[in-house]
Amino acid sequence: MEQKMDIKNFISNLPEFLETEQILAPWELTINLKKIIEKILPLLGTEFKVSDGIAIHKSVSVESGVTFKKPFIAMQNCRIGANAYFREGVFLDKSVNIGPSSEIKSSIICAETAIAHLNYIGNSIIGQKVNFEGGSIAANHYNERADKKILVKYKNTVIDTGVEKFGALVGDNSRIGANAVLSPGTILEKNSIVKRLELIEQL
Repeated sequence: MEQKMDIKNFISNLPEFLETEQILAPWELTINLKKIIEKILPLLGTEFKVSDGIAIHKSVSVESGVTFKKPFIAMQNCRIGANAYFREGVFLDKSVNIGPSSEIKSSIICAETAIAHLNYIGNSIIGQKVNFEGGSIAANHYNERADKKILVKYKNTVIDTGVEKFGALVGDNSRIGANAVLSPGTILEKNSIVKRLELIEQL
């Protein structure tokens, strides 16, 4: 019997807009994230500046050279460093810090998380108060494998996600060291520690 994975076991307080979604598996969320964000955009209040599928709260700090691809939402008090790049479906919850020259794709970054400079986060769900040190990667695709379908390991069960792009589910309060790599399909419980230069390869 397939083991079901509920992201609420990894993230204590999900962004409010996800509470109404019935999609619980993280790879299903990332696949559908563009459509989910597009549904939320018309519901945002006047405290957001909304233009062509990009919504940024008026309290957000954005440095020079940042690229936004729609749809995109940044909630209150986020800080976005110079030359950051956001691709096709990103949600930043309150007080998220994105460092210079980081790239985020099809991902949810939960409240008070910091993604330092020169990071890549692809097709991932990152919990609250997580810290990614500089140069760390949440990879989302098996470039080196002939069979690129992503499997994840959860409670000693291997789950076939049915997708070829999924990065990581990282639980609240986790710490990812500089230049560490999370291989596609990485599942980290709350309070996980990944050392600097460490490779996480669960399958």
